Parts: sequence; C-alpha cells; structure tokens
Amino acid sequence: MEFEKVRNVIMETLGCDEEQVTLEAKLEADLGADSLAYVELVMALGEATGVSISDEAMPNIKTVGDIMDYLNAHRA
Repeated sequence: MEFEKVRNVIMETLGCDEEQVTLEAKLEADLGADSLAYVELVMALGEATGVSISDEAMPNIKTVGDIMDYLNAHRA
C-alpha cells in the first residue's frame, strides 16, 4: 500500500498538514481525530484502498503506522 495515497486520505479527512502525517503520528493526540472523524477516516480509507477496516480492528489502530500495517496485511 502506498503511504502517499493513505497520507492524502488522512489529510483530506482530518484536515491536517502533510508534515503532520507520519507513521508515528497518533490519530487522536497528533492529528486531532475524534470518534466521528475516525469513522469517516475508516470509510474514506476503505473507498480509496478497497480494504475495509473491521470494527474489531478499529480499537487497535492508534497511529498512521497501524493503518499502514493493517492495510498491507489485508489487501487482496
């Protein structure tokens, strides 16, 4: 999965700057994602990548790196 593609979805959905979106960035603390933004982000990532993030996995996804790991492990 391309980091740039995921970064662009995160920037669009959360309204953050490119330099803020690093693999270590925490979705809530660093990027300002609240619960509604988090759901919107999961939906946008699913549309952009074709990989749905399961409800069970969502609580374990805290950073941009977690998103990348999940998408890479579950892509077709």
